[in-house]
Amino acid sequence: MSGNYFAPTGGHPGQTEVMTDRAVFKTAYAVIPKGVMRDIVTSVFPHWTDTRAWIIARPLSGFAETFSHYIMEVAPGGGSDTPEPDAEAEGVLFVVAGQIDLTIEGQAHVLSEGGYAFLAPGADWAVTNTTSANATFHWIRKAYEVAQGVSVPESFVSNESDMVPNVMPDTNGAWSTTRFVDPADLRHDMHVTIVNFEPGGSIPFAETHVMEHGLYVLEGKAVYRLNDDWVEVEAGDYMWLRAFCPQACVAAGPGRFRYLLYKDVNRHPKLKL
Repeated sequence: MSGNYFAPTGGHPGQTEVMTDRAVFKTAYAVIPKGVMRDIVTSVFPHWTDTRAWIIARPLSGFAETFSHYIMEVAPGGGSDTPEPDAEAEGVLFVVAGQIDLTIEGQAHVLSEGGYAFLAPGADWAVTNTTSANATFHWIRKAYEVAQGVSVPESFVSNESDMVPNVMPDTNGAWSTTRFVDPADLRHDMHVTIVNFEPGGSIPFAETHVMEHGLYVLEGKAVYRLNDDWVEVEAGDYMWLRAFCPQACVAAGPGRFRYLLYKDVNRHPKLKL
């Protein structure tokens, strides 16, 4: 745990520990608990140095199909000058531990914890860790869907600390969303937001909708309804929901419950896959 956000550190459990965990993969959803994000399940990528990744979502036929979600851990001196292999991909970075130096189209930025960057499709960007400690950030990738007559959005950087959460109606502040992009901005075909619940706050109905979801729990714990199951989740856990999977939750801990949320938006569903 670092600051306000949980970040995995890897390692392995001892041989004397009993194998008990909450990992589940079903037709409508998956839960990847923090306890399975160990050294043995990390990936390394071409053109990245001193970096490893936990790939926690990828397109799969018949399941979530629109996005990939990585947790990147960059050691001191590590990073990449050519990080994105797909010229059609857009991306979002969100820093949960440490600090990275991010260059977009030749302009330098420093992203510390809570730092957020939207990377436009085809953007020229690079990332390095010039500090003496590991840096950990989420990297969400999606193939951008061009809409006729709608311009492509520009890259930008922000920080959660600069944003004012939008309180959901009729919740007395118990449920809010920190949005980095205006929902009415049709240039964007995905939203990556932070959803916040005060203790006891809830989604009091079973959301059932066309958007695919990836939810990484940044802080706290809750009881979450996924399809016809109730599951317990806490900081460091990840949930992956296919389209139309019913969902609801109740913040069950003594503190806030918060998660980083991906969803695809603002485009017609494709009629041919």
